[in-house]
Amino acid sequence: MQEIRNKVLILPDIRSAQNVGAIFRTAEAAGINKIYLTGYTPTPIDKFNRVRKDIAKSALGAEKTVEWEYKKNLASLFVYLKKQNYLIIAIEQSENSIDYKKINIKKIDKVAFVLGNEVLGLSKNSLQKCDIVAEIPMKGNKESLNVSVACGVALFRILNV
Repeated sequence: MQEIRNKVLILPDIRSAQNVGAIFRTAEAAGINKIYLTGYTPTPIDKFNRVRKDIAKSALGAEKTVEWEYKKNLASLFVYLKKQNYLIIAIEQSENSIDYKKINIKKIDKVAFVLGNEVLGLSKNSLQKCDIVAEIPMKGNKESLNVSVACGVALFRILNV
């Protein structure tokens, strides 16, 4: 089976630095090449060029080994990735979502996964810009998983890690 060479993750408006750190750690384990941090998502280095200890604590060094870039605007990042021929997959609950276990990207060379805000998720406008909306079915009473947990579940299943 051919391995996807270009795997990126997009984190728009994630509130928790601990979630960002945990996602870095998971992304490194899943072979993600780059993480784009957008909106108000905290970055591993603050605006004064200091290490964010709250991210470093949960990332355990992955923030130093996984390439990352801050982009202010999610919409322009989508345009850029589309021009680069990325398949964009949102991990989100939506009326048009499909079960994440049914996603088959074996013949895809470039894929971008988008995870939404811990409370609000991804906007309808953002979801419309995605090629696929993949949902992790919930069996219990809670509506959703923590964003860092959902990241791990989806990446490991979809990428067959």
